[in-house]
Amino acid sequence: MDLERSPLLTDLYELTMLQSYYEYGMEQQAVFEFFIRPSQSRSFFIAAGLAQALDWLEHARFGAEELEWLAASGHFSDAFVERLRGWRFTGEVRALPEGTVFFPEEPLLQVFAPLPEAQLVESRLMNILHFQTLIATKAARCVHAAEGRLVVDFGLRRAHGGEAGLWAARACYLAGFGATATTLAGARYDIPVTGTMAHSFILAHDDETEAFERFARSHPDNVVLLIDTFDVIEGARKVVDLAARLARDNIRVKGVRIDSGDLAANARAVRDVLDAGGLTDTLVLLSGGLDEFRIADIVGTGAPADGFGVGSKVNTSADEPFLDSAYKLHHFSGRARAKHARGKSDLPGVKQIFRQHDAHGILALDTIGLDGDDEPGHALLETVMRDGQRLESASVATDLGGARTRAADELNRLPAACRRLTAPETVPVRLSDALGTLQRAT
Repeated sequence: MDLERSPLLTDLYELTMLQSYYEYGMEQQAVFEFFIRPSQSRSFFIAAGLAQALDWLEHARFGAEELEWLAASGHFSDAFVERLRGWRFTGEVRALPEGTVFFPEEPLLQVFAPLPEAQLVESRLMNILHFQTLIATKAARCVHAAEGRLVVDFGLRRAHGGEAGLWAARACYLAGFGATATTLAGARYDIPVTGTMAHSFILAHDDETEAFERFARSHPDNVVLLIDTFDVIEGARKVVDLAARLARDNIRVKGVRIDSGDLAANARAVRDVLDAGGLTDTLVLLSGGLDEFRIADIVGTGAPADGFGVGSKVNTSADEPFLDSAYKLHHFSGRARAKHARGKSDLPGVKQIFRQHDAHGILALDTIGLDGDDEPGHALLETVMRDGQRLESASVATDLGGARTRAADELNRLPAACRRLTAPETVPVRLSDALGTLQRAT
């Protein structure tokens, strides 16, 4: 079974509901919406993952292996299994273009399809969209904290699986990271890749300077040396001595990386050594347990850091490892629907988001209205799939380079108080009069 395409990558209850829907003829048009409920620490989110979501919807099929397993599982009727033989998604999708800033309760994606189809795709769509949106949002906070300095994704080795590591690299780049260390992300998504050496490379040599020189001569256009295996200051001095020999062969030391200790203090001390040795253009790069909070602390001290490598805490969104996301039925068989459980109510009807900016281009107000409402502002949700096939507009909405540009622009338009790492303020989001009336009546 193909992990990336199999419809069995779902929860059992999606399939048990599906059989009942078919048995009782519940195949009228349904509208489900994916949204995120309020977060304690995130005042905004970055839409990500639409490209993979649409690819899955377009190609998901029940193959022979899937059908054999379903038949042998004991959960389903023979008639139901046979009906799935020709199943494919035939619906329409509207979504926010990737890189769009959005807020709690606003739909990131809407699915319009016969009820059984719209229901079956729930779990995998949530899995794809939630993860990349989670990581893109975390990564955007790191980019903000770095204040224009380079930020690089180092997180594959502690990501929760290969797919997660690959998608995290994509989400981080979308949110403004400059590069990734994950080579498959470079091959698949055309993200710049970067990386030099690990401490094991140094330890495999009997002499640290020899390790530095061998690496430099093997990679003369990418000489970034890891200098904290033993003593970081002594390592910097060895780099200065080596640089004079390398210069005779037109090899330049591009940078040094520090991965341990008091990173801010080490950066200052190393910068002093490099500058005294004439390596004023050599970059000082920091890594090791970094996230937006540590980056902000380092930047706040005035430490001479030129860039940051971040890994585990971003690729797992360590401070908030999941978002309270939901995929809910909001319209079915001609009638608005909504959940009203205490603490988990949601907004009925098919919706649109209308965005307004102030005279300076700063985001001022979002209105969540009903589809067809005449509200001021720019409508955000776009049709990207019809009859189960991606539209040309989907290429614009999911292009990674375009999404990266869009995210940067949208983040720049957020009020400064909304971008704060702690106690951020929120952008006002109101309900249209029509939606408010429908909510009270549903």
